[in-house]
Amino acid sequence: MTSAAPRTPLRNGLTVALLAAALAGLALAACTMGVIHIPPGEVLRGLLDGVLGAADSLGGTAAGILFDVRLPRILTCTAVGFGLAVAGAVFQGLLLNPLADPFTLGVSSGAAFGAALALLLGLSFFGPVTLLVLAFAGAALTLFAVISLAGRDGELSPASLILAGVIVSAILSAGISFIKYLADERVSVIVFWLMGSFVGRTLSDAALAGLAAVAAFAVCLFYGRDLNIMSLGTRSARSLGVDTGRVRLVLLVTASLVSAVCVAVSGVIGFVGLIVPHLMRMVVGPDNRWLLPASGLGGAILLLLADTVTRALLPHEVPIGVLTALIGGPVFCWIFSRSRRLPRG
Repeated sequence: MTSAAPRTPLRNGLTVALLAAALAGLALAACTMGVIHIPPGEVLRGLLDGVLGAADSLGGTAAGILFDVRLPRILTCTAVGFGLAVAGAVFQGLLLNPLADPFTLGVSSGAAFGAALALLLGLSFFGPVTLLVLAFAGAALTLFAVISLAGRDGELSPASLILAGVIVSAILSAGISFIKYLADERVSVIVFWLMGSFVGRTLSDAALAGLAAVAAFAVCLFYGRDLNIMSLGTRSARSLGVDTGRVRLVLLVTASLVSAVCVAVSGVIGFVGLIVPHLMRMVVGPDNRWLLPASGLGGAILLLLADTVTRALLPHEVPIGVLTALIGGPVFCWIFSRSRRLPRG
C-alpha cells in the first residue's frame, strides 16, 4: 500500500493557501448568483469602487442588491462558518473526544433558550438587537453553569465538562420545549430561528461575527502548541510544563464565546464544527497550528456553499441548519466508517 505524502510545513501552507483562494472564489461566485444575476466583472468593479470610495460603477438596483443584501449575508455566513469550525477543532482537542463540537457543552441550547424567551415575550428593550443580546446572554450563562459544575473538583477534566454539558443542555432543551408549547402562534418564528438562517443579516452582524471569529482564532492559535501537548493527556502535558488548568479554561471560554456569538447571529447550525475538523485533519494532520486555520477556512467554505445553494439554486429557501445536517450526516457516516476500516487495512 502506497504511503501518503508527508505533511510538511510547505505542503500544509499550500493547502491553507488553496483553501483561502477557494473561499475567495466561492465568495465572488456567491455575489453573482441570485434571482438577478450580476456578472463577476461588475461585482469586482463594484467592490473595488466600494473599497476606494470611488463613484459606484454598478447601477442603483445592482448596487443595492450587492451591498445591502448579498454581501452582508455572505460575510456573516463566512465568519460564522469560520468561527464554528475553529471552535469545533478546539473542543475536540480539549475534550479528547472526536464527537465534540461547539455545542457539546450546551452553548447552543443556552443561546436557543435566550432567543426563544425573547420571541415568546416579544422583548425589544435593546431594539433590533434584543434577540442577539439575549441569545448571547443565554449562551454565556450556560457556559458559566457548566464550568461551575465541572470545576467543583478543582480541575476542568474533559469527562466532567462533557457530563456537565449534557446535564445543562438537557435542562435547557426541556425549557425550550416548554416555551414552544406556550408560544402558540409564535411557535413558527421560534422554530425557524432554531433551524438557522442568514436572511436579513446586515453589515453589523457580519462585523460582530467577524471580529469574534478573528479574535478567537488568534487566541486559539497562540495556544496551538499547548493544545498539541495536551492531546497526550493531562499528566504528560503537566510534565512538559503546560499549565493545563489555565490553558483549558482560556481555550474553553474562548471557543464557547465565539460559538455563542455565531449562534446568536445565525441561529443553531450544526455539523459544521463537527465534520470540518475531521476532514481537515485528514489533509493537514493533527498539528493544531495548521489544523485551526485549515478548519476555519473549510468551515467558511462549507457554510457559504450551503447558503449559496439554498439561496440561489433551490426553488425555495431551506433553513441553513437543515441543509448542513443533510450534508453533514452522510459525511460523518463516511468519516466514521473510514476510521473503522483504516486500522484493519
